[in-house]
Amino acid sequence: MSRSPLDLAHRQCQPLRGAEHALSIGEVQDLLAGLPGWALSADGKTISRDFRCRDFHRSMALANAIAWIAHAQDHHPEMDIGWGHCLVRYTTHDVGGLSINDFICAARIDALGEAR
Repeated sequence: MSRSPLDLAHRQCQPLRGAEHALSIGEVQDLLAGLPGWALSADGKTISRDFRCRDFHRSMALANAIAWIAHAQDHHPEMDIGWGHCLVRYTTHDVGGLSINDFICAARIDALGEAR
């Protein structure tokens, strides 16, 4: 299933419902290998990354960019935002774990850094 982050960043999220769309641990590990900085939760159902920013203004700018991606993809993360950081967590509730949509959005967020 090996996909480059660039390939993922150019894909579009699709509505997914049902456990048959949940990724296996092998698929998750393969996809995570292409997304440095993202971590898998202990239960294997969430990926997260805590982005460090120079100040609160940049944390909010990043959060707004992520919100734009989430709206465009109709796939929304959990976020904790504060001075100097923006913690992003993805899971797909409708499949009961991780789906390809989580990794598409993570790759799109990582691509923001490449555009700076």
